[in-house]
Amino acid sequence: MSSEKKAPDIAASTGYAGDGTAEDIVRWAMERFHPRIAIASSLEDSVLIHMAASIRKDVRVFSLDTGRLPEETYECAEAIEERLDIHIEWYFPRREAVEKLEREKGVFSFRKSLENRRECCYIRKVEPLKRALQGLDAWITGMRRDESVTRETLEKFTIDTAHNGILKLNPLADWTSRDMRAYVR
Repeated sequence: MSSEKKAPDIAASTGYAGDGTAEDIVRWAMERFHPRIAIASSLEDSVLIHMAASIRKDVRVFSLDTGRLPEETYECAEAIEERLDIHIEWYFPRREAVEKLEREKGVFSFRKSLENRRECCYIRKVEPLKRALQGLDAWITGMRRDESVTRETLEKFTIDTAHNGILKLNPLADWTSRDMRAYVR
């Protein structure tokens, strides 16, 4: 069951007029919701971070550190912070929960069952995300339809019912990998 409500009139009900470009959506969202909006950051979201930082230098960007990220992730984050003169807020899983999970079920418990995978994901991603989104009216992700079959119907505007009904924006929903590379160039 999805935790997001899809509705064709969400954009209009929040004051957004039209189906503009990703940049138009980011600009509107930053003007409408700042400072109660944040970008959920991953390597793919560097495009969105660049767009938002071009609009507002005080853009709020956060990232989840699951405790399993490769070194390159931190190097990329540091480069983005330096190049765009922004700060990325890091959210970590609760230490006690990770220690308990690994002590009781092992370091790779997520490989053993779907239930274990969900438990690990909750501890390392879901709970920290809840803290990151606390107090926000909206958040922006870099999710795209071409990333997986489960995202083929991804909308640019959704109501995130799992996080107190805040607005979730996916301005790059209709972008392809090719669009991403073109923007970077």
